[in-house]
Amino acid sequence: SSLRWSPTSNLLVAGSWDNQIRCWDVQMNGTVVPKAAQGHDAPILACAWSQDGARVFSGGCDKQAKCWDLGSNQMVQVGAHDAPVRHMYWLQEMNCLVTGSWDKTIKYWDCRAPQPVCTVQLSERVYCMDATYPLLTVGTADRRLHVFNLQQPQKVFRDMESPLKYQSRCIANFPDKSGFCLGSVEGRVAVQHVEPANSGKNFAFKCHRENSSLDIWAVNWIAFHPKFGTFATMGADGSYNFWDKDNRQRLKEFKKCNVPLTCGAFNSDGQIFAYAASYDWSKGSEHYSVKTNNIMLHPVQEKEVKPNPNPARRR
Repeated sequence: SSLRWSPTSNLLVAGSWDNQIRCWDVQMNGTVVPKAAQGHDAPILACAWSQDGARVFSGGCDKQAKCWDLGSNQMVQVGAHDAPVRHMYWLQEMNCLVTGSWDKTIKYWDCRAPQPVCTVQLSERVYCMDATYPLLTVGTADRRLHVFNLQQPQKVFRDMESPLKYQSRCIANFPDKSGFCLGSVEGRVAVQHVEPANSGKNFAFKCHRENSSLDIWAVNWIAFHPKFGTFATMGADGSYNFWDKDNRQRLKEFKKCNVPLTCGAFNSDGQIFAYAASYDWSKGSEHYSVKTNNIMLHPVQEKEVKPNPNPARRR
């Protein structure tokens, strides 16, 4: 359900529907060493790292946010919602954890107090969220987008309707914090800028479609490359692609898996791309198979993610 790399090393954590959060040490030669694991009382939907790489935060269907100290291997509760916790991010600049929930709120926690520092009521359940200080973006179940300037975290900076016609599935902020990419269940991504003055740069494109767009798949996750500002999309069709938004082209299309891709992330230097191949529950529980859950690693080549200023457009 969630993959996150440590900001200081090649430690990778994954939250899962089996109630477990696991940590691995990924070597540059491809060797993966299991390090530790902790559990919740219900499926885990989100995880995040502290800036120093010493702690991992997790949350999910037990309605709790927890902090796992990797040094002591101890886990403690640091927050709670009235419904499952869907997303979370550590905000180093504010020394707090922000959580988004299906209880229609986002909350800020300093992790040393039982009550949140601040609670913001939203229009609907949190379906997608990203935080890169000072930009926090939240997509809700009613297709609204709530943009926050975290210098005023209690106040919605901009509230807008999604530019996409169908349910929001994922959102990812530009590395320069000037905007975000939004993915929907309809096999489409919108590239949006926060400031109205840049609205002329906004556009949307189709992806994760087959048979001349007759078969349409959800865009389950979007992840930006930390160096080049290009991004990856992962789809329910089992494929992932690398894109260059500035030149409006697809950089690389990869071979499909036989199961949906649910999430993914680049490591801190952008040399490894991790993605999860597992069932995304889109066809109900009767189609679930425990045999289909895998985390895959792709060694990233610069030519796959570096922008091409003179593209032969291949969208």
